[in-house]
Amino acid sequence: MTKLKVGIVGCGVGGMASALALARQGHAVMLLEAFEQPRPVGSGLLLQPTGLAALRALGLEDAVRTAGAPVQELIGHDSLGRRVMALDYGDWRRGAHGVGIHRAALFDALHAPLAPAGVEIVTGARIVRLENTARPVLHDDAGRAFGPFDIVLAADGSASALRPLLRPRARAPVYPWGAVWTNISDPDGRFAGALRQVYHRAEVMCGALPVGLGPDGEENCTAVFWSVPVAGMDEFLAGDFSTWRDQRLAPLWPGLAEAFAGHADWSGFSRAIYRDVYVGRWDVGACALIGDAAHGTSPQLGQGANLALVDAVELADRLQTVPSPAALKGWQAGRRRHTGLYQLASRALTPLFQSRGRFWPAVRTFAFTPTSRLPGFRQIGARLLTGTLRLGRFPRVTRP
Repeated sequence: MTKLKVGIVGCGVGGMASALALARQGHAVMLLEAFEQPRPVGSGLLLQPTGLAALRALGLEDAVRTAGAPVQELIGHDSLGRRVMALDYGDWRRGAHGVGIHRAALFDALHAPLAPAGVEIVTGARIVRLENTARPVLHDDAGRAFGPFDIVLAADGSASALRPLLRPRARAPVYPWGAVWTNISDPDGRFAGALRQVYHRAEVMCGALPVGLGPDGEENCTAVFWSVPVAGMDEFLAGDFSTWRDQRLAPLWPGLAEAFAGHADWSGFSRAIYRDVYVGRWDVGACALIGDAAHGTSPQLGQGANLALVDAVELADRLQTVPSPAALKGWQAGRRRHTGLYQLASRALTPLFQSRGRFWPAVRTFAFTPTSRLPGFRQIGARLLTGTLRLGRFPRVTRP
């Protein structure tokens, strides 16, 4: 098999998974990261059967299952106590479930095997220029050049710096709503087993996701998020914490407010801002976008990390058969039959849960909620939740 020299920009989920998969195939992989110390950003995420299948192909499924917490269903209520969402993994496949995990635990699982696999990791390399897409050379802001490479993968996230260099007409507007995240201890398991959400109209979404081990290895952690308009995030975090807890959270979700009884301020909270990425083709010559750099969406469906993991494993699988940049086009065509559906669904569903006014919540209540109880719609909802909605079959390597 032909061995390739691969440059990967970005030490996130998609970048690390790609680097590990390709290095294990014998390719020479250089992973370039802008920060001096690679680190995870954010709190919890939900690994779906698709992402777990990709991690299985990487030999990491057992590690993430040990670090995470099982999630059997998604339950959502509005501020009037009406059930809005009730999705059960069992409606997709008996015994199925997702795994809630802290981003730090997933980062550690992916990062630890990189050096043993032969990946060369270069930190403090903020790539600002790309030369010759047919035989790419990468340049950082310190004047260093890396390459030439046979293939370059831009895995630098939804705010990708390489995307405008490769696809100048691409757009990635920031979603009007972001979120603040933190972790709480849940020794009694009151939030175990499900991703729970509460909505006030479509202007507030609050959620609790069991994630198992916390960022410092503490057990029985739950990640909590509260949606905030991006334009008002600074003002929100400058406000009084106890006022938010007692006057905004408690009326909406008393049990969750009780879990914050020992918190006095906003320490431990992190911000999350999301983009909706419109790219068109992902590949240019021997370069390709991957993960959120190619298809970032609203977090409404919670599929970002899962799609990136599948991107990485399916690309490595394709390169085993066609070890050249020519593999990028076929890989992209196959992946877009999966990612495109989730981009479309995310754009369609987001206004029902993240918007101002009463119109979209009314649509959600009077149309979406009743249909979610019907058997056929439950199965469709379960497929959407599990990440298994795809035009055509999954390749064997990522088949859930």
